[in-house]
Amino acid sequence: MDPTPPDGFQPLFRSSPFLDHNGPFFYRTSEDGTFVVGLRIQPKHANGRGVAHGGLLMTMCDIALGYRTTRSRTPAPMLTTASVTTDFAGSAKIGDWVEAHVDVHKVGGRLAFANCYLVCNGERIVHASAVFARTGDRAP
Repeated sequence: MDPTPPDGFQPLFRSSPFLDHNGPFFYRTSEDGTFVVGLRIQPKHANGRGVAHGGLLMTMCDIALGYRTTRSRTPAPMLTTASVTTDFAGSAKIGDWVEAHVDVHKVGGRLAFANCYLVCNGERIVHASAVFARTGDRAP
């Protein structure tokens, strides 16, 4: 299956062996400087029922929440995930395009807070809420 994203998306700006194995992930920058993370569901992403595995969707939320929250401030804070709570309201099947939309609530001196919605075919299928521990700032 071809993982090609919709127009305007490009390979995610940062990767790792874990993300390479679970992706490919893409992103699109919005006019206001925020961005959306996206993924085309492949057969390797499916559970035994043929829909996107919940662990994959949770991973996508964690990626989008962390990257978006880190990039919401200058200098960029160094964040470590302290907690992610995930609620499932739907699913995605093989071939579906899923997008992660993040709303950063607050980046404080010690903690950061954000919410994420995964959207598939115009419907919210997952909600995640995260708390991050702030361990400093990245060098400019």
